[in-house]
Amino acid sequence: MMKPFSSAALRWVAAAIVLFVLTLLLARVGVPEFSHLVHPLALRGAVGLPGAKLFNAGAFLLPGISLLLAAHALRPAVQERGWMARLGLTLAQLSVLAFALQGAMPLDQRGVEELTSRLHVSLWMLWWIAFVPAMLLLALGAKRGKGFAVFCLGAGLLLPVLTVLAPIGAWVGLAQRLAYAVWLLWWLGAALWLRRAQ
Repeated sequence: MMKPFSSAALRWVAAAIVLFVLTLLLARVGVPEFSHLVHPLALRGAVGLPGAKLFNAGAFLLPGISLLLAAHALRPAVQERGWMARLGLTLAQLSVLAFALQGAMPLDQRGVEELTSRLHVSLWMLWWIAFVPAMLLLALGAKRGKGFAVFCLGAGLLLPVLTVLAPIGAWVGLAQRLAYAVWLLWWLGAALWLRRAQ
């Protein structure tokens, strides 16, 4: 029988994805020259741009809060699986927290040396760096079968490739959107996988 926490996790993940996608679809409102193919996502929420605060709330803060609630709901699914699974989920939560806080520390158009820009970049790095060991620990410790282990390892390998290695020249925007998609789809897959395991 499915437990209530697993259904709650799935609802929170779905809410995060819907908020994120809707915000991206509306990103060009007020800034028609913004391009998802070329520009980093955080550039749309830079200080001084029209609707920057709303964008940051919809793209980072609110989806991040939803995923934190989803992670909290998933904790009972790994609680008895050992320290690796628990630490893996905790690192995944740290990744979510860093993602959410990017919305509270927007880029500054004056340059990357400005304080909020430096904080934003540090949070962006923490977002993907925390996720990689989280995937390794969950793959090894969650004990949900080979399929879940491969799913975690695949996400853990793809995210840094798309975040650090792929964004070159005209591919910056597209590679970053693909990285966010991998990350969000991992949360969706984890909620579904752990739900089935109840």
